[in-house]
Amino acid sequence: MTRIMGVLNVTPDSFSDGGRWASTDAAIAHGLELAQQGADIVDVGGESTRPGAERVPVPAELGRVLPVVRELAAAGIRVSIDTMNSETAAAALDAGAQIVNDVSGGLADPAMGPLVAERDVDYVAMHWRGHSRTMNDLARYTDAAREIREELFRRVDELERQGVARRRIIVDPGLGFAKNSEHNWDVLRHLREFESAGLPMLLGASRKRFLADLMWVGATPQDRDLPSAVIAALAARDGVWGVRVHDVVSTRIALDVVRSWSGSGDDDRMEP
Repeated sequence: MTRIMGVLNVTPDSFSDGGRWASTDAAIAHGLELAQQGADIVDVGGESTRPGAERVPVPAELGRVLPVVRELAAAGIRVSIDTMNSETAAAALDAGAQIVNDVSGGLADPAMGPLVAERDVDYVAMHWRGHSRTMNDLARYTDAAREIREELFRRVDELERQGVARRRIIVDPGLGFAKNSEHNWDVLRHLREFESAGLPMLLGASRKRFLADLMWVGATPQDRDLPSAVIAALAARDGVWGVRVHDVVSTRIALDVVRSWSGSGDDDRMEP
């Protein structure tokens, strides 16, 4: 079954929701709502990774995410912490998070791999070439899907050398990170090759900029929820472990369609 990871950006500068959940109370309420809508995991992040975004100091990141993680975990929700900083990851795990979702795959902070190994927690390692400020300049490939796959699995090998158990690693091809539209679609066409190593895969296509090419002039990031849900359904048919999305409701319906189509049952269908 493909899991739904609901996005909770506790930031004032998110590209996807314009800082709607920047306050602690609003973020907690939205996290509870995501879970009620059917999110299996709520992914809490305090630093925007949109193209051009500047880094956030760790104390500011901690102030944004820790109260939210603590309250959601206390409510019985499975929480992941979206961070590149080992200090933030450690504090969030202490507050009840169960997964570390690191868009840098351990490259931004050399202490991240050893921390995850010590804590023995699930770890999402994403393909990454550089920080948001410079990543668009790094979107250069000859054979995008192959090169991204090779770079990602070299990171997996390094994480294992640092002591991270292979059974704890979830890979993410990093759509939109140091990739243009052509590169993103090439990755999606070759998803099964990313799964050939036998590791679970998280896919984050939701509201990404490359989907704007499919939309009308003036469409908002929220208008990209329909193609995001279609991609989630196609990815589920390819067997991905999870999809990271902003709109849980449309994704839940899309995945219910996939389950019904495949005959895998509908016992966990969302109630109207």
